[in-house]
Amino acid sequence: MHTSLPRRITPLYALLIGLVMTACGGDAGYPLIEGGSYNFKNSQGKYTLINYWAEWCKPCRIEIPELNRLAAEHPDQVTVLGVNYDNEQGEVLHRQLDKLGIQFKSLAVDPRAEWELERAQVLPETLVINSDGELVKRLIGPQTLESLKAFVE
Repeated sequence: MHTSLPRRITPLYALLIGLVMTACGGDAGYPLIEGGSYNFKNSQGKYTLINYWAEWCKPCRIEIPELNRLAAEHPDQVTVLGVNYDNEQGEVLHRQLDKLGIQFKSLAVDPRAEWELERAQVLPETLVINSDGELVKRLIGPQTLESLKAFVE
């Protein structure tokens, strides 16, 4: 559960980190709300799935358990990360993470600029990133464990 996680990322801090990340090309990694950072380029050959969700999105609520299972069952092949579509921060974000049962890590800054993508128009949306940090596919709408596993097996 996310209630005991550090609350170090403030909205201003997240914005500043995002600006720095964009200016640096993201090589240092994107900040995680749990602390630390994540770099989309990796030497393990792992895919990264970036899931955009919102508390009010019913299909997101259906998809989240599938993403939780994928992350738990295939940690050597894939990293699942979340991004709150409404850009909630702090306690509000942590309450939503807990309420929806999100067990995978969350990015404090939306990385869409890395791939020159516009804001998502439909939720949920999941970006599939290869180990070179390249966008491979955009999955629109709720996914199942089976459809998600196609990218990791």
